[in-house]
Amino acid sequence: QVQLLESGGGLVQPGGSLRLSCAASGFTFSSSPMSWYREAPGKERVRVARITSIGGSTNYADSVKGRFTISRDNAKNTLYLQMNSLKPEDTAVYYCFLPKGPSTNWRDYWGQGTQVTVSS
Repeated sequence: QVQLLESGGGLVQPGGSLRLSCAASGFTFSSSPMSWYREAPGKERVRVARITSIGGSTNYADSVKGRFTISRDNAKNTLYLQMNSLKPEDTAVYYCFLPKGPSTNWRDYWGQGTQVTVSS
C-alpha cells in the first residue's frame, strides 16, 4: 500500500535551516508529481511547493520563494524540502502529498506530517 513517511522537522531559531524528507513506497514514485503542504494552527492547509515526476519543473508559494527548495531522488524514492532563512510564520505541520493518478488508483495520499517550529 502507499506510504509517505515524513521526517526532519523540529525546533529551529529564526534564520535557521531544516531539511524535510518524505520516504515513499507502494507506488511508482518516479512517475508521480509530488508536493509539500503545510498547515499552521487555525489556518487552512496550503501548498508550499510542487515538483514534477522527473524534477524538471518546480513551483512555490510566494511566501517561500527564494527560501525553500523542493527536490527528489527517484533512485531513493525520497522527496525533500530544504528550508532556509526560516521565519516564525513558517511554523506549521508539513505534509508530503501524492496526487491521484494511475499509480495510486486515482486516490490522493497524505503523509502523517512533521512539525516545524520556528522560535527563539
